[in-house]
Amino acid sequence: MPGWPVVGVVAAGGALGAAARYAVAVAWPGPWTTVVINVAGCLAIGAVLARIADRPLLRPFVATGVLGGFTTFSTFAMQSLELGDPVYVGVTVAGSLGAAWLGQRIFRKPTGPPGYA
Repeated sequence: MPGWPVVGVVAAGGALGAAARYAVAVAWPGPWTTVVINVAGCLAIGAVLARIADRPLLRPFVATGVLGGFTTFSTFAMQSLELGDPVYVGVTVAGSLGAAWLGQRIFRKPTGPPGYA
């Protein structure tokens, strides 16, 4: 079980991410805004996990908290049911997976011989 500091940073990050998503959704209402939010969040989480995977409080704050609160699977699921549009579903799933992969590939730490950075 995680310690209370981890729970605290996840809660704080989640509040920030959810507030940011709400602000974006209010500014640009519609299901395609959810696609943009999820794809952008997946790109960011790929980048974050490639760079700060070993930081004990920063990773849960940013990845689980901020980006977990920013992206929204539940809204995607409800909008998918309401729209019944396979293009919406396909763009969201493929775009989110592709964005996470791209974020990891672009921002991964360089590898090389010892001392290489």
